[in-house]
Amino acid sequence: MQFLLQNWLELTGVISGLLCVWLLIKEHVLTFPIGMLYASVTVIVVARALLYADVVLNLYYVLMNAYGWYYWVYGGKQLRASQGELLPQRLARSTLIRLLAITLIGSIVMGFYFARYTQADMAYSDSLTTVASFVAMWMSARKLLSSWVAWFVIDVVQIGLYIVKGMNANPGLFLYAGLYGVYLLMAVWGWLQWRQRMAE
Repeated sequence: MQFLLQNWLELTGVISGLLCVWLLIKEHVLTFPIGMLYASVTVIVVARALLYADVVLNLYYVLMNAYGWYYWVYGGKQLRASQGELLPQRLARSTLIRLLAITLIGSIVMGFYFARYTQADMAYSDSLTTVASFVAMWMSARKLLSSWVAWFVIDVVQIGLYIVKGMNANPGLFLYAGLYGVYLLMAVWGWLQWRQRMAE
């Protein structure tokens, strides 16, 4: 109980994070305001752990949740006229190549900056998950099926990152490692659900 009281921010992040992803799988627009809460809390949690790239990432999540909220309600040429609903979409190969290039180059540049000019720990792996998550969040906001594949890969790396940081500095990050373990399973579930929706 004392652990939970001391780590109430992490616990808030875990609960809001799980709810946010569950709502995303269900294609419910409330995923975005809950996601904004999750991102705001996580900014504080990861700043305490000196994961500066994750700070940048979660500030970006706040903005992208606002964008996704707008896009799901008002945007997209694929709106189903009868229900006013944005359906999941496939990712074009040319877009995939551009997104992979952005992820690689962005991770190297960000990792170099944080390793050289800050006290950031695990700068390159932290930067990889950050830039990849930039891309995956944009894909989710555009309701692209491949976003779930991206989240799966990110979750694997993020689990390792939080376990290492939890052992070295901040036991509260074990809650986040557990959260990303659940995210891993939810990414598979989300991909299956969205693929079924596309087939329908």
